[in-house]
Amino acid sequence: MTANPETCDIFCAVVDNYGDIGVSWRLARQLANEHGISVRLWVDDLASFGKLCPEVDAALGEQRCREVEVRRWDKDFPAVTPAGLVIEAFACKLPESYVEAMAAQEHKPVWLNLEYLSAEEWVEGAHRLPSPHSRLPLTKYFFFPGFTAKTGGLLLERGLLARRDAFQADRASLTPALSQREREFWRSVGVPERAADELRVSLFSYENDAVTGLLRAWEQGAMRVVCCVPEGRVLPQVAAFFGQANGTAGDAWQRGNLSVYVLPFVEQERYDELLWACDVNLVRGEDSCVRAQWAGKPCVWHIYPQHDGVHMQKLRALSDLYGVGLPAAAHQANAALWLAWNGEGDISAAWSAYAAQLEPLEHHATAWSAKLAANDLALNLLAFSRQVA
Repeated sequence: MTANPETCDIFCAVVDNYGDIGVSWRLARQLANEHGISVRLWVDDLASFGKLCPEVDAALGEQRCREVEVRRWDKDFPAVTPAGLVIEAFACKLPESYVEAMAAQEHKPVWLNLEYLSAEEWVEGAHRLPSPHSRLPLTKYFFFPGFTAKTGGLLLERGLLARRDAFQADRASLTPALSQREREFWRSVGVPERAADELRVSLFSYENDAVTGLLRAWEQGAMRVVCCVPEGRVLPQVAAFFGQANGTAGDAWQRGNLSVYVLPFVEQERYDELLWACDVNLVRGEDSCVRAQWAGKPCVWHIYPQHDGVHMQKLRALSDLYGVGLPAAAHQANAALWLAWNGEGDISAAWSAYAAQLEPLEHHATAWSAKLAANDLALNLLAFSRQVA
């Protein structure tokens, strides 16, 4: 017999800077704030977490933030009563003492492994599969986020798309007229309001060999490009392009038709606004990739590189799925730029072809976000946990 999952423990080991904790934090807040679940979020790196949620105090082992109990996940794990729903994010290994405590409960917790995001076909068959423990009376279930109805879907907070639409309210004008929210956003990050003839892009990437080629294509292109770069791993490469040793928030550089503004690393809600305010978003990893799709704008994904190259299979799978419904030329241009940005192809030629297809790509991005919104990860996760409880 299992417990009623109205309490939840989420375990997150911070591996990829902000991706793992970004997803875990979003899920924790959504379960607590929208569904009334009592959530404890166990994190092994509170300093990284603090970049996404500034009110987190890395010195505190126990605190409450936005209706979520945040606990430091130390090597010496405390004796606690397990929650009714236990989520290990991205196959992190739960403390052995906690697993033993789960098995000792009369009403066994529902145990889910929230897996990494992939558009590969095999995910539909693996979603919700059980995995009995080798020696304890426990069963873990694999729960896969995804882009189709046969997967767990994506995290989507209540009202997010309505807030996006309000933020972008006046963007259809060619002047361009900006909503007050967008004007306030650009002012808050120290970037001038957009001009009528510019293309505004955000650049959030891992270290990337294609950076220099893309910046040069923007510099030498016919279109004025304003590039906004949050502080992070790609910034030293961008700075080097302009002959700078490094960069910091507030820096601004210009060469040819390219202007670059360095932004502070912003918390999650502000990052959404950056995505909403730009015409094209270059994003990295899992969390920002999903947020770029909710933005309803063309996006270019830098997938987390793996030494065996399997990441390119995941990249192609999402590119193929995303391209369904696009005109052939736009689909080809989108796929080529994604590949070139990830090291396979001529980035300059790929950008040129992509820029020529921006209008159909933007229409498709809006329709794609609406299609994905029908499959809510938090709702699906709760429904499944109550089904097996």
